[in-house]
Amino acid sequence: MTTTASPARPAPVVDPARWPDVARVPHVPLRAALAGRLLHRAAARRGLRVELPDGRTLRPAPADAPVLRLHRPGDFLHRIGAGGLIGFGESYQAGDWDSPDLVALLTELATAPETLVPAGTQWLRRLHVRRPPTAELPTAANAPRNIHRHYDLSNDLFALFLDPTMTYSSAVFPVGPGPVPLVTRDALPAAQHRKIDRLLDLARVGPGTRLLEIGTGWGELAVRAAARGARVVSLTLSEEQLLLARRRIADAGQAGRAEVRLCDYRAAEGAYDAVVSVEMIEAVGRPFWPEYFATLDRVLAPGGRVALQAITMPHDRMLATSRTYTWILKYVFPGGRIPSLRAVEETAAHATRLRVVRADAFGPHYAETLRLWRERFTERSAQVADLGFDEVFRRTWEFYLAYSEAGFRSGYLDVHQVLLAREGVGP
Repeated sequence: MTTTASPARPAPVVDPARWPDVARVPHVPLRAALAGRLLHRAAARRGLRVELPDGRTLRPAPADAPVLRLHRPGDFLHRIGAGGLIGFGESYQAGDWDSPDLVALLTELATAPETLVPAGTQWLRRLHVRRPPTAELPTAANAPRNIHRHYDLSNDLFALFLDPTMTYSSAVFPVGPGPVPLVTRDALPAAQHRKIDRLLDLARVGPGTRLLEIGTGWGELAVRAAARGARVVSLTLSEEQLLLARRRIADAGQAGRAEVRLCDYRAAEGAYDAVVSVEMIEAVGRPFWPEYFATLDRVLAPGGRVALQAITMPHDRMLATSRTYTWILKYVFPGGRIPSLRAVEETAAHATRLRVVRADAFGPHYAETLRLWRERFTERSAQVADLGFDEVFRRTWEFYLAYSEAGFRSGYLDVHQVLLAREGVGP
């Protein structure tokens, strides 16, 4: 079957000093041949439309099928043969392939990913699966460097695609159960406030509440908690976030009620009526989950409550990938690890007096949040370039945002708001 060839997107200029593994194309003929066979199989089983540079398709596919448009098939297959899913991401960074609807393609691939490889050949993962580097394990010594690599990129960068609340976590939209309909960009600030207020309500934050926030972001939760009359101490390891959060808190007139400290969660001091932490547990790392929950228990005053927002994944998938080095860890969130809800429950039960009292899931809301961020990031690519970020960086973040959105649309990922308390403290 033939089609009209689509114009190839020019390959980005890759700085080998900044992007060594994107600049280098591995040469692994046997593995590349195997990757080619797996590509044929995935195209057939998932109904993908794989378009070749000359306009032909790899195999017949419906016109509305998700599209994988190959610009340099050889480089693409050698990268996947050498690096598996990391190589798949690096091939996008390098411009070896594109898709007119990246989210649709990645959503299809993220649905039941274990079926992409034939039964009986799972052992092939050992050819390219790596363990996370020791230098990226989120110890007290390494954590500031990990955080710096993502959150200290540039406050101006994040301001380009986040809404005016500067909230970098899932919003909660005003919809009922079931799929979340497409929402407009102007709905995002109110949806972010709805998420924050829901967490503060779970923790029963009000006048006089002593509140500890672990993971400041850019200060919006601290501002809203202080406006309720709470006394807020917020901890961050990001120097960029620290400076802007302090300024935003002062501009909101809440400097007397909210204090931001450059401090690791392990060094938290004091006693608090409530602890809130929004999508920070993902940076803690599985070996350190017991210490994280022990810290929550240690600083929580009698009768206190903990409200967490956490990205989660199914428990079996978490176990299968818990020691695997992934593209996201390599290029976006070094040291991170997504828990399952069961892991949260079991770790809290084994390491602390805290118990999960309530857990509410809203993964479809995150998919919509990410769509709005992704569209805004893409629209403002010229402004991202003006900030000094090269095209490989922009393709990296396009892929990261689309990859994450696909995770939530496929059900591979979820997000929960979780209330924890000691025995005798009700919901």
